[in-house]
Amino acid sequence: MSRSALRSPLPWLGALLGLYLVVPIAAFVARIAGSNNPGFSTPGLLSALSISLVTATISMAIVALLGIPLAYVLARSRSRLSAIVGLLVQLPLALPPLISGILLIYIIGPYTTIGRAFGSRLTDSMIGIVLAQMFVSAPFVIVAARAGFATVDPELSDLATTLGHREASRFWRVSLPLAGPGVRAGLVLGWLRAFGEYGAIVIVAYHPSTLTVFTYNQFSAAGLTTTEAPTALALAVAVVVAIIAALAARFHPFRRHRGLDPLRPAEEPRAGAPTPVAFDLDLRLGAFHLHLDHAATSASLAILGASGAGKSMTLRCLAGLRGSRPGPVHYGTRAVTNIPPEDRGIGYVPQGSPLLPHLNVRQQVLFGKDADEALASYWLTQLGIGGLEDHLPHQLSGGQRQRVALVQALCRRPEVLLLDEPFSALDAPVRDALRFDLRRLQREAGLSTVLVTHDPEEAALLADEVIVLGRGQVLQAGACADVMTRPASAEVARLVGIHNVHPGRVLAPGLVRVGRVDLELDTGAVAPGAEVLWCIRPEEVRLSEEVRLSEVGTHRATVVDTAVLGAVVEFVVRLDDAGLELRVRASRSPIFPPRTRCAVDIPREAVSVWANDQAAIEQP
Repeated sequence: MSRSALRSPLPWLGALLGLYLVVPIAAFVARIAGSNNPGFSTPGLLSALSISLVTATISMAIVALLGIPLAYVLARSRSRLSAIVGLLVQLPLALPPLISGILLIYIIGPYTTIGRAFGSRLTDSMIGIVLAQMFVSAPFVIVAARAGFATVDPELSDLATTLGHREASRFWRVSLPLAGPGVRAGLVLGWLRAFGEYGAIVIVAYHPSTLTVFTYNQFSAAGLTTTEAPTALALAVAVVVAIIAALAARFHPFRRHRGLDPLRPAEEPRAGAPTPVAFDLDLRLGAFHLHLDHAATSASLAILGASGAGKSMTLRCLAGLRGSRPGPVHYGTRAVTNIPPEDRGIGYVPQGSPLLPHLNVRQQVLFGKDADEALASYWLTQLGIGGLEDHLPHQLSGGQRQRVALVQALCRRPEVLLLDEPFSALDAPVRDALRFDLRRLQREAGLSTVLVTHDPEEAALLADEVIVLGRGQVLQAGACADVMTRPASAEVARLVGIHNVHPGRVLAPGLVRVGRVDLELDTGAVAPGAEVLWCIRPEEVRLSEEVRLSEVGTHRATVVDTAVLGAVVEFVVRLDDAGLELRVRASRSPIFPPRTRCAVDIPREAVSVWANDQAAIEQP
């Protein structure tokens, strides 16, 4: 421990409590080590120990069988009933053990209906001991297991759903392994609580004697000396259980192991038929309303929008993770609205591309119910991650994890591949490489894809068709080239990456006043005198030397800023008379330094104009 840590009061406070807990045990060990006759041969001692061990194990087996599923349900549910049940199962923690025993007597006592039905065998019996132990120990298991299940990322369960796993399989293969530390802690605490219970047992089942009852009887009859042996046995049991728990924490049935058999030889995928998606979604969640109706004409669709627009919700609806309530969904000619997500035959890569942390790469890519091992081998090689089959997710880079997620989805031969911001968290070089990998897969394997993104360049690269979404509504939809070059509103222009959006006023048809300069623009049906917004893509603005100012459509300007972005040069120029700034992007252009006088051409055919009441301009 460092000196700076020792100057903090926290280690000293913790040390005081640790000392308080250890000193009594150390004192007892010293006492029994010097004892001439600790009493291990006392009649009834081993029988009491055996009864405690057996009943604690039986009670914990029953609690585990019933309590772990209850904890799973409580962790996943947000209903009022679940909150009430969660509170009620914790009440035994707050009750004195004697009161717990009395409550049980009211239910299973020899003169109750239940007690008489069992011939009064529920008290003063092994069954009574188990019932008492269950009542006081179950809350420890449920509370700890519920906390463990609550830490499991819901996206992992959804991912397993889209990979064909039903509720029981998701519980055993996803939730239970990931909640394992909490579940194990609850089982250990519950077993120890059951083994050490006295108050409830002495009320419900005084006979046969457990180790705790035996110890108290010895203490009452002959004093402290006769309790050395049972106390030593109890300490020994606690140590053994702690060791077993520590060893169990190191063992995981799902963990990777070396010496895996190699995957089957790679098999090139068969090109699939294009599967355009069609949907009519209408879903309300609180104040948010998603209303989206679209029938794609191509096999590659992008849904573009800002955060909170409803993109991911749309993708979840297409995957079936919202059930059939949002509305009809078709994959090609196949109606899938009432088909559960486990049976839709899709590939789903959620945002962040979560991987199951307890599985290695081989297990990840074969996790799907119908995963093709030869196809997995092919995609691992194609995406450059062959040889990493034995690695766990934390041993992979971000790009490698993303590729594993893609292989996991692709090796099921999905009819449609659904991608939710698949590359947003990656560094630019890795992101660009993966984008072109996916574009190649779309072309070579005939993948049908629905991509959710906030990046217009990504949408243009990976889709032939785009939906621009805003606040749950379609702002514009159509071919990528049309939407990117002819946005329907200023809001769409901003979302597709056009920063040159400016106000003006129509003087006459085809003429817009901006500041003190008149621009020849296509005003369409907008009446003279109306306020308008207009935009032009930076690539469409032409920048030249000042000598061209005599030509029609040119305007005097000054370079405000110049940025060399590799093969592209981006300028910010200010029109002298208009007082507005434009971004200009050119791949082949002389580099004009700041404060250079220049000429700017604004081609009429490259400008979009809208009446100002159609959309409000939002500056980035």
